[in-house]
Amino acid sequence: MTATPNAARAAEGTSAHAAMVPFSLSTDGIASDDASLTWSETTIETLLPDDDNMADGKSSRFSEIILPESSDEGFAPSHTPIASYGPFHLITADTVEMIGTVDSATPRQFAALLAAHPAVRHLVMVECPGSIDEDANHILARAVRRAGLTTRVPDGGSVRSGAVDLFLAGVERIAAPSAEFGVHSWRDEDGYEPRDFAANDPVHAEYLSYYREMGLSDAGARNFYALTNSVGFDSVRTLRASDMAQLGLARVAG
Repeated sequence: MTATPNAARAAEGTSAHAAMVPFSLSTDGIASDDASLTWSETTIETLLPDDDNMADGKSSRFSEIILPESSDEGFAPSHTPIASYGPFHLITADTVEMIGTVDSATPRQFAALLAAHPAVRHLVMVECPGSIDEDANHILARAVRRAGLTTRVPDGGSVRSGAVDLFLAGVERIAAPSAEFGVHSWRDEDGYEPRDFAANDPVHAEYLSYYREMGLSDAGARNFYALTNSVGFDSVRTLRASDMAQLGLARVAG
């Protein structure tokens, strides 16, 4: 995920950070260290595919999966697409599969898809490692919500980092039992992460506001934001579909 303008502005100047206290959020309900959630934590190399995005003043949340040598190279749509628009592949008149990363072009590609195929109702997120432009990711997510799409992660599907925020845009969110979700904190262009800012710093407001906009309660938004920020940018915490259901963020089906 890329850093937001607010994050970039808040990160200006080292003297301001010297006075900051460690990031902490008081949460109600499921805390970020709740022992009832079962996850694996993995440090993954090459989190950022394009350093130019950081140079442009953007934060990033991107998690690149490392495939075993025995795996097939890459990922492909389940059927020959009727049409493709960037990471979006139209499989049937009402279903699109998404494979790939969100960047600055992705919202325009999604808009072109909907303009040409207005019957689309389902966004199936097959392999989505995150975003390298956070502003674009939230623009895309809001477009998904306005279009009234259901988001779904199929069996074997993996949604990570900024793509988890995109998944939350679905008017209905469905996860197959074997679906996986990877979360971690953002990092801005100066190398600062959420924990480097005070809990009441405005830098957090955009994320909390977005989660509430996607239907989370205030407590739910704070819980989820705390969970994503409970691991640093260079690590990934993997949640199962059942964990997402426990958090009230998905329905397990299929």
